[in-house]
Amino acid sequence: MLTSVATEWPWLLAIAALVIHCSAMAKWIPIQRFWTVYPFIWVVCGTGAVAYGTWRGFAVEDMLVVCSFALVGLTIGLYPTRKMFTEWAHEINQGVERERYDYPRAHLAFCGASVLVMSAAAVLLTR
Repeated sequence: MLTSVATEWPWLLAIAALVIHCSAMAKWIPIQRFWTVYPFIWVVCGTGAVAYGTWRGFAVEDMLVVCSFALVGLTIGLYPTRKMFTEWAHEINQGVERERYDYPRAHLAFCGASVLVMSAAAVLLTR
C-alpha cells in the first residue's frame, strides 16, 4: 500500500522520521557531542539497512518504510525514559560518573514492544 505511492514519499517519510527522532533525542539528551554525531550514525545505519535489504531482494521503498516506522517506534518507546536521559546527561555534563545506569525493565519492554509493533505495521503496509 505505502510502496504503491510515488517514490518520493517513502524518502520524505524516512527524512521526517529521522528529523523527529533526532530532534527528540537532542532535547532529551542535551550533550552537544551526542546530538552532533547521532544523526550521522542513523544515516549510516539506515543506509546500511536499506542496502542490505535491497541486496536481499526487497525494494528500496519497502526498506525505507520499514526503517522509518521502526525509528518512529523507537522514539515512542524511549519517551517514558526521557526524564532519566536528561538527568543522566546533566550529571555527565557536570562530571559525575556513575558505575551503573539502571534502566527500568518496564521501559525496556515498552521500547521493544513499540519498535516491534511499528515494524509489523510497516511490513503490513508495504504488502
